[in-house]
This record gives sequence, C-alpha cells and structure tokens, in this order.
Amino acid sequence: MNLDPENMSTSAVYHTMVSAIVPRPVAWVSTVSESGIDNLAPFSFFSGVTSNPASVVFSPVNHPDGSKKHTVRNIEATRQFVVNVVPARLARQMNLSSANFEAEESEFEKARLTPLASQKVRPAGVKESPIQMECELMQIVNVGQGPMAANLVIGKILLFTISDDVLTAGRIDPEKLDAIGRLGGKGYCRTTDRFELDRA
Repeated sequence: MNLDPENMSTSAVYHTMVSAIVPRPVAWVSTVSESGIDNLAPFSFFSGVTSNPASVVFSPVNHPDGSKKHTVRNIEATRQFVVNVVPARLARQMNLSSANFEAEESEFEKARLTPLASQKVRPAGVKESPIQMECELMQIVNVGQGPMAANLVIGKILLFTISDDVLTAGRIDPEKLDAIGRLGGKGYCRTTDRFELDRA
C-alpha cells in the first residue's frame, strides 16, 4: 500500500504517523503562565537533540481551530519549561492531564499531582515523576499553519533531577524507571507489556 500525504486529510496523515512512528517517549511538560497558573500536558512527538548543548525537542500540535496550546503560549511568554518523565504508575494521571482544561485551571490540581519547585527555572516539575529536566527555550520553529500544524520547541537542559529510586550504580536503570511509550490510537507500551487508555 502506498499513501501520498498530499492526497490524504491531515487527520489521516496524523493517524498514520502515530501508528508508524512507535514507540514514542512521552514528554510531560510543565509550564507556568505569566499570571502564575501552572500547566501540565503530555506530548509524544518528543526526542533528545544533542548532548552539546544538552537539549530536547518536542512538538505541540495546534488545536483544531488552529490556535496554539497553553504550553506553547506559556513558553513563548516565559521561555522556560520542565520535561518530566512518565513511569507506568503515573500513566492515568498523565492521560488526565491531556484533557482540554481552561487556561485558568491547573492540570496539577485536576490530576492530583504535587508541584516540585525547580532550581533554575520558574515552572514547577512534577514531584511524583522520577526525572525532571529543567529547560530554557532555545528556539520555536513553526511547522505549517492552522489546524494540525505544529510548533517545534527546542530547549536547553539546565538541570537534571533524578530520583535515587531509579538508579543502579549511579545510572538510570530502565527497569526501575519503567517509563511508558506511546503507540497509535489508545496504545501505550512499557518494557514488559502494553496497555490502552481512553483519552480524558
């Protein structure tokens, strides 16, 4: 089967990509608005960029009406964010934080998560997460325009905070970390099994 993106709807292209590009790690990104409202949202178009400088990239897709997500707006305003790693035990809370809450509502409160004061940036991390990466914005690259277009957010990592609970001999132990990955549709995966979650 051959599929030409030029002859497909953007929705069909999206579903093809998320089913083919698997598994995808989840960047659970916390930000703060200029007025001090904490925001938390998961993104699975996410990767490391380079270790020199230490940097990450994630890509929030625009809302169906073409507007930018709160995460992007907050980063544009403050130029800071935190990437939190999602272990399997926090999957349901991560999923809940993906719902479209109003700008004045905090996903931390909705998902019953604890803000963790960061050391080098203003946004809080997720205390329950075993790893936080405090980042400052390097660049936002707009890819496309309108609905389903995206904003490629590139950030420099200023500080890693890693729980001793996921370390073995001073290194991150993937078995202890038990991070989840995103598949297509409702699917997620982990080191030993797969599971599904309905979107909040």
